[in-house]
Amino acid sequence: MPGPTTSPARGVRRVELSTAEPEPVADFYAHLLGWVVIAEPDGAFTGWVGDRLALRVRPGDSGYRIVFAGPEPRDLRDGAAVDQGRVLHGPWAPGPRAGEPCWVEYTGDGDDYWTGELGWLPHHTDTPFTLYHVPDGQRPVAARRTGEHTGWRCAFAVPDTAKTADLAADTGGRVVVPPADTPAGLTATLADPAGAEFTVLQDPPGWGGAWHTTGP
Repeated sequence: MPGPTTSPARGVRRVELSTAEPEPVADFYAHLLGWVVIAEPDGAFTGWVGDRLALRVRPGDSGYRIVFAGPEPRDLRDGAAVDQGRVLHGPWAPGPRAGEPCWVEYTGDGDDYWTGELGWLPHHTDTPFTLYHVPDGQRPVAARRTGEHTGWRCAFAVPDTAKTADLAADTGGRVVVPPADTPAGLTATLADPAGAEFTVLQDPPGWGGAWHTTGP
């Protein structure tokens, strides 16, 4: 096993979505979030904001997977993985533009697992959220909270959370949690036409929205 405490995961390498019908699902996100979609030779579709990959939609049935950047590729539990390469989304990457991933949260138990695997330090707040930082960093990489849903969820930046929720409902998606103020900002939890859940966050000033300057 690698030594994660000496090479902590400083952000997200890519976000993947495995779904039975990738093309219409990719088109849903493109319409909702303003992506340019490219068909890949392996049957996958990639959604782009400028020159940055927002999401890779591929055939399958396992839903969202968050792939963190790290020194040794490996699968983790609950819809996460590590792969080599530079961080595309995170506290030290360029700030999120509309349509791009802007935060990731884990719902479930297990601080010891994630801190051990990814080299993070937990910062317990006076909210239901625990923030994860790298040992030499003051900006959070991800968060965890308890809840019924177990697994990782990606948030995408949008200019207007309420309008995005309405558009999702009008184009085959579903509003799971209506727009509401949270510690990260104004968010809504949505589901795409295949049922995969994701979050949108209104005008985040940086990675994590209002969390982006919260230090340990």
